[in-house]
Amino acid sequence: MKKVAIIGCGNYMSQCFACPGDWKCLKSATLGEGRFEEESQVIAFVRCECPGRTVAPNTGFAFKLAEMKPDVIHLSSCMAIAKPDCPYHSPEEFAEMITAKTGLEVVLGTHEYM
Repeated sequence: MKKVAIIGCGNYMSQCFACPGDWKCLKSATLGEGRFEEESQVIAFVRCECPGRTVAPNTGFAFKLAEMKPDVIHLSSCMAIAKPDCPYHSPEEFAEMITAKTGLEVVLGTHEYM
């Protein structure tokens, strides 16, 4: 079973723009649906807060606190494909920042539930 970390958009979660929080991401990881290749264990869930400047350091810190390192990181669907999208960074820019900090692959998206 893969160990994964998920990074979600704090604005979408707090404002409930079609996302009541993280349940859709957690469900798709547990069932191995959507962008997950297999059933996965979520070891960290990090909220990105505008303007996204701290998401890479906070992600690294979450792994340190969890005392585990995931096999892969997923940007939640609200960060990767939702509209309106982030006014500060593209999903690809977030992925580059996070990969540079952690050395891990970043998958764009988690689920297709709407």
